[in-house]
Amino acid sequence: MKTQKAVMKFLLLALSLFPSFVSAQDTPLLSGGPVQHNLMPVPTAVRFLEGRVVIDKTFGVATKGHTDARLQAAIERFLTRLKGRTNVTITPGLKTDAAAATVVVQCSGPGSGIPALGEDESYELKISGTQVQLVAPTVVGALRGLETLLQLLISDRDGYYFPAVEIKDQPRFRWRGLLIDIARHYQPPEVLKRNLDGMAALKLNVLHWHLTEDQGFRVESKKFPRLHQMGSDGLFYTQEQIKEIIEYARQRGIRVVPEFDIPGHATSWLVGHPELGSAPGPYTIERGAGIFEPALDPTREDVYKFLETFLTEMAALFPDAYMHIGGDENEGKQWDRNPKIQSFMKEKGIKDNHALQAYFNQRLLKILEKNDKKMIGWDEILQPGLPTSTVIHSWRGTQALADAARKGYDGILSNGYYIDLSFPAAQHYAMDPIPPDSALTENERKHILGGEATMWAEWVSPETIDSRIWPRTAAIAERLWSPPIVTDVDDMYRRLAVVSVQLEELGLTHQRNVDVLLRRMAGSNEIGPLKVLLSIVEPVKEYRRGQQRPATMLSPLTGLVDAAIPDSAAARQFAKMVDGLISDAPRFQTSAVELRKMLTEWRDAEPALIALSERSPSLAEAKALAKDLGNLGEVGLESLSYLTAGVSPPNEWHAAKISVLEEASKPKSSALEFAVLTSMRKLIVAAVEVKQATKMSPIEWRKMVLERAASPSK
Repeated sequence: MKTQKAVMKFLLLALSLFPSFVSAQDTPLLSGGPVQHNLMPVPTAVRFLEGRVVIDKTFGVATKGHTDARLQAAIERFLTRLKGRTNVTITPGLKTDAAAATVVVQCSGPGSGIPALGEDESYELKISGTQVQLVAPTVVGALRGLETLLQLLISDRDGYYFPAVEIKDQPRFRWRGLLIDIARHYQPPEVLKRNLDGMAALKLNVLHWHLTEDQGFRVESKKFPRLHQMGSDGLFYTQEQIKEIIEYARQRGIRVVPEFDIPGHATSWLVGHPELGSAPGPYTIERGAGIFEPALDPTREDVYKFLETFLTEMAALFPDAYMHIGGDENEGKQWDRNPKIQSFMKEKGIKDNHALQAYFNQRLLKILEKNDKKMIGWDEILQPGLPTSTVIHSWRGTQALADAARKGYDGILSNGYYIDLSFPAAQHYAMDPIPPDSALTENERKHILGGEATMWAEWVSPETIDSRIWPRTAAIAERLWSPPIVTDVDDMYRRLAVVSVQLEELGLTHQRNVDVLLRRMAGSNEIGPLKVLLSIVEPVKEYRRGQQRPATMLSPLTGLVDAAIPDSAAARQFAKMVDGLISDAPRFQTSAVELRKMLTEWRDAEPALIALSERSPSLAEAKALAKDLGNLGEVGLESLSYLTAGVSPPNEWHAAKISVLEEASKPKSSALEFAVLTSMRKLIVAAVEVKQATKMSPIEWRKMVLERAASPSK
């Protein structure tokens, strides 16, 4: 929880920004105040008042000032979702009498017809006892306010209502994005659309569309049709589909920035056009994951003529002012082996491959500038002579981002936001594009545009991609929108659970498809034991899945690891209960009943899981996990019994139970890991030291247990 000092700091900030808030009852934006809200991202300033606006059959929305088709469509979506949540019959359309309307949306103007960097997204919400007033300078600001209003909806025995509140809100960062890689694994348009809806709900404003990779070229080119015809396995977006998705995003105030990754990551380009490559070919679509050699030849004029024609075609298709050229992970091995390229470098005085890629980027930049586009690229493109009009997209980290800012480059952070690596939301939440200890000046900080979550697609299908994006990306969205002092992890998780349920109404499948996959593997509806197992395991972190479970882009993504959710809520709950039990020394009653119930479920699930694994070949990998699960349940129950009885276990018990944890922690072909092992170690050590709990203060005893549990040798 936030400290009182941090809460006061926030209130002082809010009061300095909005003096009109001084006279009322100010409520901290996080839990602990008289009103606990579910807003995500947390707004800039909030003041809860007395009263409510009830949702009933008279509910209606009117507009004042500017209105247009985009705003009206957003209001209709708002009404549809409100009706779905409340089961109240609400008449569609706008009210003509603003004074009689429940909600009045007052918009000063349309804003940018095409969403643009730096567009004003601010809004104010005032809910009194009779009416909701939403005021925004632009349509996009109104869209953001409507999302907040939906999040304010609560209920009691009398029905649904909006609590009386005043909110003044604006984003901290201008660039709040989600990269979706559809090149390694193609995602149909409906997947992108439902994720755009999720983005809009969390106030993200950039879809970074990663369209080309070694494994696929996913955009139709009418100038060079062999690109998509030969480089995509037939899985690509037509230009009409792309226009439809761009318009879908525009309706929600979201920019679409395309990425064409060159000169490396270019195998799919070369399948249809081997003449562009740095080696003669032939080339085939890459099926593996990793970094591969094929790269465009940066020394030939015909390559630049080709790129100018292609990028000009794409510039007309994608209206955003920015275009991403990738530029990462080119090791230059083909360049090193090509005598003509080496001769070119010698003739031009180009000393190494980094300088050669810088030459390539400069040529690309001229093409983009000719098409009124600004260039974005990953860290590797930052070489001497690169104009500061270029945006640096950093996968390396905040230090690299800060170094670029000091040199005058705008930048975007993705380091720490790689959601494909299955890290918990708390870890992403802790990553700030401008860390608290940043030494950047105020002017240098202006170059930090924001950040992007990155959904790289080595291990996702249309069935599983939502569960890898949501709900964790909501935590990143909050980090990029909310004031930097909003850092309460416990409250973030509380609100994240609410948001996760709300996202389902948008068609996102991050929760429901878990059961779909499990029923398919089990061949029946009897999936209870599987759900017990999956509740406390997670996909392995970072890049270990490819090491433990080798696969290609053609491998099915329908196993237990694909059904498992990163960031186990049950494991977090178990950790809290264990901490509560240990803190209750020497009584050891807090959460004891709940822990016993959970541990019993683990133990008792083992036989049923083994039976399922023997009946269904697709669940064979569950057998080893089932044994570990049962053993963990048994060890936990024994530990709990010793603690609650105040009795020490036998001398040999400790080593035997630690060996159970070590067995459970061993890498498995399932590419799953138990998320409760740290807490289990605490429970075991606490049982061993139970007699000491009566000889020490509770604080000293707890400290000793935690220290010993943290040491692998204990």
